[in-house]
Amino acid sequence: MNDLFEVKRFGLLLKKTVSERVLQLTGLTGLALIATFIIYSGVLYATDGMGHNLAQNLSFVWGIIGGGCFLSSIVFGYFSTNASGAAYLTLPASAFEKWLCGILIIGIFFPVVFLVFYRVMDTCFVMFYHNSLNKHAPRYTEMYNAVQVYTFDNNFAGQAIMIYVNFVTAMMVGSLYFNKVSAVKTALVYAGILAFIYFLNLVLAHAMFTNVDMAFPFHNIFIKVGSGVGSLELPATVSKIVFIAVQYIIPGVLLLTTYIRLREKEI
Repeated sequence: MNDLFEVKRFGLLLKKTVSERVLQLTGLTGLALIATFIIYSGVLYATDGMGHNLAQNLSFVWGIIGGGCFLSSIVFGYFSTNASGAAYLTLPASAFEKWLCGILIIGIFFPVVFLVFYRVMDTCFVMFYHNSLNKHAPRYTEMYNAVQVYTFDNNFAGQAIMIYVNFVTAMMVGSLYFNKVSAVKTALVYAGILAFIYFLNLVLAHAMFTNVDMAFPFHNIFIKVGSGVGSLELPATVSKIVFIAVQYIIPGVLLLTTYIRLREKEI
């Protein structure tokens, strides 16, 4: 029998993981879907039904990132007590299989459930809006075309998914390093790192340029020019390198760290 990965053994581990934590997994997933619906409908209500684009963007980003972060903080949350941690570590499965089980839940199961739910919900809202329009109104075609079903390949959704991947992998690492309230502690550490990078970038921008209005790390710098504001962006080559690092390298390092930490706990 392969010590690293064996299909039947992994299947039993995945079944055991889901069945033992079904209330937590389905409960948090359900809360994320409910929150998504509330944000979507709440924005529409606040804008008298005219803020579909804002409702789509806000509900998508908060739903997938918020739900993913909470789920990823519990997927390896077996070490809040010595008993549960010891029981988890003595399961007859390899560290790789335990790691892969968490990856499947966070990287495939939740995103698929969320995207399917979001597509159905968004389609219903858009259809209701289209059917409520007066077909004889002068701006009917314009108003109809202004609201369409949300596409997951747009730039905003792509940025949200990139943030999702970074946040959930960080939460997975945090759940293995912080035994108590790992979600809060990891969020504080992550926020602290982001704040440090932001202010360091701002200080460096002020040191190199005058009249700096705002500066976003690895993105652009806004400079006051008379009564207007100009923008300096990273060169295309550097911007591409930063994108690859944020999209692939950093999450990859965090995933590898999660696996290494699991191995360390078994030793």
